[in-house]
Amino acid sequence: MLYNWLYPLHTEFSFLNVFRYQSFRIIYAAVTAFLIAFALAPSLIRKLQEIKLGQQVRDDGPKRHLAKSGTPTMGGILIIFAVIVSTVLWADIARPIIWLVLASTVGFFLIGFADDYLKFTKARSKGLSASQKFTAQVCVSLGVALALYCLPSYSTKLSVPFFKNFTPDLGWFYIVFAILVIVGTSNAVNLTDGLDGLAIGPIMIAALAYTVVAYVTGHRLMSEYLLIPHIEGAGELAVFTASILGASLGFLWYNAYPASVFMGDVGSLPLGAALGTVAVLTKHELLLLMVGGVFVIEAVSVIFQVLSYKSRGKRIFLMAPIHHHFEMKGWEEPKVVVRLWIIAILLALLSLSTLKLR
Repeated sequence: MLYNWLYPLHTEFSFLNVFRYQSFRIIYAAVTAFLIAFALAPSLIRKLQEIKLGQQVRDDGPKRHLAKSGTPTMGGILIIFAVIVSTVLWADIARPIIWLVLASTVGFFLIGFADDYLKFTKARSKGLSASQKFTAQVCVSLGVALALYCLPSYSTKLSVPFFKNFTPDLGWFYIVFAILVIVGTSNAVNLTDGLDGLAIGPIMIAALAYTVVAYVTGHRLMSEYLLIPHIEGAGELAVFTASILGASLGFLWYNAYPASVFMGDVGSLPLGAALGTVAVLTKHELLLLMVGGVFVIEAVSVIFQVLSYKSRGKRIFLMAPIHHHFEMKGWEEPKVVVRLWIIAILLALLSLSTLKLR
């Protein structure tokens, strides 16, 4: 919005020319989102405490988690608010691609809000039923996929890491594929959000990685040099992902062990959907498997655990998702979190290397 309002005046006020540069707006989007989240978090936490909106902890997990019962949840409201405000302020809002990613984020935010609200009003650890949540997620992501598919300039070809000439065209099946990416990422992030600071760390790392991806994808010369698809306007998505990074940093200040607030489904579901949507919009969908490798590991651990128990009557892990398995083995919570952060950083670095290795 600031770009749309102030940059046209650069001919009269030369200093406003700085709004022309995406790099400038990317940095300040992150800073703005951080300041919003950091400044508003204390008042939000107090409000959540006043209305006794605390986390209901499952009683079949590690017993040390029972002490967390009652910790304020739904802190994700703050993250999404900071992301939206910062993005609208610093991005070129004339780009439809920005409103598409915001619509996806807000849609999943509403699903997460409904889920957390039901948990609070019913005072139980489960909110929406699995079928209700999944149906709502598919509906939102279907709307995003259809809108994207109908854009005349958008390609249904798939960009495969490490391969410059192998770009299979999915045709109409791309709609289904996009839904799988968005819904899958949303739920994978949701499963990861089980320890203090665990989910928000890889979210920040993935957001930073996709800030780079979005910037080079939207830059014609860079995308041609790297032999990756050029998406007009994709550079503005870097402003959005930078906002996620900044807002997550502000939230982490209060979510670090021992957490003063949890993000809840109202945070994890839309943040996962946001990353999935950015991956689809930048045509780097498969790269998300590596960038969000920690989320993939967490989700796969749950899938394998369920399949093993139903087919053999035996569990692979002491408890799923896998971060609880490590806890059951005696690892302290901060050790589990930091080690998974390290894995996330390494995977993000490897994923960015694929932009050149083709």
